[in-house]
Amino acid sequence: MHTDTEPLPPATHLGRTALLVSDLTGMVEFYRDVVGLTVRSHTSTTAVLGVEGTPLLILEADPEAPSRPPAGAGLFHTAFRVPSRGALGDALARIQTHWELSGASDHGVSEALYLTDPEGNGVELYRDYPREDWPRTGDGRVRMGTYHLDLEPLEAAAAGQPGVPAETDIGHVHLEVTSLETFSDFYVDTVGFEPQTELQAARFVGAGGYHHHIGANTWNNRTEPIRGTGLSWFEVVLPDTETLVKLRERLTAGQYPLTETETGFAVTGPDEIQMRLRSTEE
Repeated sequence: MHTDTEPLPPATHLGRTALLVSDLTGMVEFYRDVVGLTVRSHTSTTAVLGVEGTPLLILEADPEAPSRPPAGAGLFHTAFRVPSRGALGDALARIQTHWELSGASDHGVSEALYLTDPEGNGVELYRDYPREDWPRTGDGRVRMGTYHLDLEPLEAAAAGQPGVPAETDIGHVHLEVTSLETFSDFYVDTVGFEPQTELQAARFVGAGGYHHHIGANTWNNRTEPIRGTGLSWFEVVLPDTETLVKLRERLTAGQYPLTETETGFAVTGPDEIQMRLRSTEE
């Protein structure tokens, strides 16, 4: 365990998320019409969706891919962060028109809407409260909870925009894992994310004091590595090449395999979940 691991820089953030899907057309329609992303490119095997100037979601098609097994680790949800309550109100309107809302919560740090895509992947659309208003524990960590969210103010705040704003990004990914201890050993003690909040059978880690860039839970008792459709990989973006190089060296010395990518490298971490890393300077 690297208990003295240098924390990731505050400007660290998530980049793209990729899903392995069996029905490319149906999934493109969902993320375009319900989530509100723009289709940036679409071939018979791959679609890229995002916002103006920024790809956020890669859909990789394989009609023969098996469904994720019930015991398999993987994605709990991808969380798309919108910049305002008005944009979240617009998201609620799209869901009410085209889909079904699975849940809604006030987490103290954010207000969030939950739904499930056509292939069973969880989706969150949320907006943060101002950082200075986030509740904190005595040691300065963020304190999150799950509270009732009144939908009427969101409905009233809707701005009437058909899609998500250009400032939308992927705020975090939430994983289902087989072990929270192994999750922390890797993402905190090796990679350098900082613990923020612990809830029953769940942990949340982030960089720069953010409430979480990565969440993990064992609520559904997953016991096998990731398999089948669902999460293919997710991307962490570092603010400088020096940090990327140091992290590559640290991970090379560990137990998890690395492969080079066009813009950085990928590491296959616990539960065989792939995290890709790149720098904004690359």
